[in-house]
Amino acid sequence: MTFTVVGIRGHRRVRLFQEAAVAAGLDTPAVVDWREVCAGDFTVDPGTLVRLESPGEDAEVDRLLRGAAEPAEHGEIVGLAAWHRGLIAAARRVEARGAPLLTPVGDLEVLFDKRRCHALLAAHGVPVPAAFTVGPDDAYERIRAHGWPRVFVKPAHGSSASGVVALAFGRGRISAYSSAVLDDGRLFNELRVRHYTDETTVAEIVDRLGRDGLHIERWFPKAGHDGRLFDLRVVVIAGRASHVVVRSSRSPMTNLHLGNARGDLAAVRAAAGEERWAAAMRTCERAAACFPGSLHVGVDLMFGPRYTAHAVAEVNAFGDLLPGVLVDGRDTYAAEIAALTGAVAR
Repeated sequence: MTFTVVGIRGHRRVRLFQEAAVAAGLDTPAVVDWREVCAGDFTVDPGTLVRLESPGEDAEVDRLLRGAAEPAEHGEIVGLAAWHRGLIAAARRVEARGAPLLTPVGDLEVLFDKRRCHALLAAHGVPVPAAFTVGPDDAYERIRAHGWPRVFVKPAHGSSASGVVALAFGRGRISAYSSAVLDDGRLFNELRVRHYTDETTVAEIVDRLGRDGLHIERWFPKAGHDGRLFDLRVVVIAGRASHVVVRSSRSPMTNLHLGNARGDLAAVRAAAGEERWAAAMRTCERAAACFPGSLHVGVDLMFGPRYTAHAVAEVNAFGDLLPGVLVDGRDTYAAEIAALTGAVAR
């Protein structure tokens, strides 16, 4: 069994997967850079299994995927719909080489469209927050007019909480949390969450995000532990919930790259109780089953207060980077390779 990774050469994700393959006694996976795929100048052995890895934050790849003449500034939120079209077109070029993809293009296309992903989950009975969509026209006013007092505003094609706005209306005031910031008429993503109370600023941020389509979810109250709100990143591999990380935060945004912390998994599991924990893991597996062609997905699962309910917030195509999290002595990459080779944990 041989692998090819489509990713960014030298990126941590690529290196970790290569190391896991070598540790399993396999050849070092070849790497095809996304730049080469965008240019159409690459080769893939038809006998290899292809892992599509995140394009990351490479400015040139971002420019190529968006079909833009100039690269965006670092952290700029721009052209998300064009990026999505470019990513899918590039993935189809790889698929056309005849080698099987561990994340099929059809799955990738839905996973990077929050509107379609949410609808698919709901159609299969997976618990998700109530939601609606808005387009480019008067996005903020349409959200406000919908009447929900608290919502999460999500770019349809965003990732890593970029552009997400946690928005609450009440008594003539608003409160919004987001890592998005306006700078000289342009929108950027920062690595910290800001609290906004000026409606004009929030409306401008939301309307700018709305140009590429928005997915609006009714706010699902999250359970708290040790003084922080939290959710779970659950990596489902070959249909089984496997590696789990608790993402805890003092703000509505739990993404770890925003300065949040890993919580105590054992303590959260104990607080939930085995019956409710098992039900939540089954939900993650049902969410993954909506993408049967994908070897793995990362499911973001939310428990409600007192653990009496849970819901899926996101399903991620590239959500398996959980450094240091081991199950049966394996990290996520080793577990994925073991699932493909049929290896049994020692």
